[in-house]
Amino acid sequence: MNNDPFEEYIKQSEPSAQDKGYAWHTAIGLQAVDGLKPSQYLIETAIKNIEGDISIDEAQTLLDSYYEENPKHISSDRTEEADKVSVRIAKILSEKAFSFTPNEYISIHRKLFTGIYSHAGKIREYYKKRMGVRWCNGIIWQRIRTGRYIGL
Repeated sequence: MNNDPFEEYIKQSEPSAQDKGYAWHTAIGLQAVDGLKPSQYLIETAIKNIEGDISIDEAQTLLDSYYEENPKHISSDRTEEADKVSVRIAKILSEKAFSFTPNEYISIHRKLFTGIYSHAGKIREYYKKRMGVRWCNGIIWQRIRTGRYIGL
């Protein structure tokens, strides 16, 4: 059997170029909020994904390979972080199902920051001086439920 009977359905379930463009725009915009700027390589890779030349998984693989081959030696240059987190955000936004639950929030944090921060996907205790609130396991879920800012 040469033809895959499911191939047409798989193609039809791919996000549209508009959806992909929105995901990338949002992902890169979220990095800008932290003052991070993506590389030109990420922009070019994102365009290839939007145009359907490569999948989001291929975009992530290309980006990982790019940074393995071109390691940064300046610790203050956070372009690699911006690029890697952008592709991860775009991937999450491209998923069909999403729910905002405490477990999903932790899972997103792990997906975004694995390999960047040692505390990726872990709940940490710390003191937030500005608000004078002690964040810990006991009240973190209350903060999620009430919509107040929390940090992982």
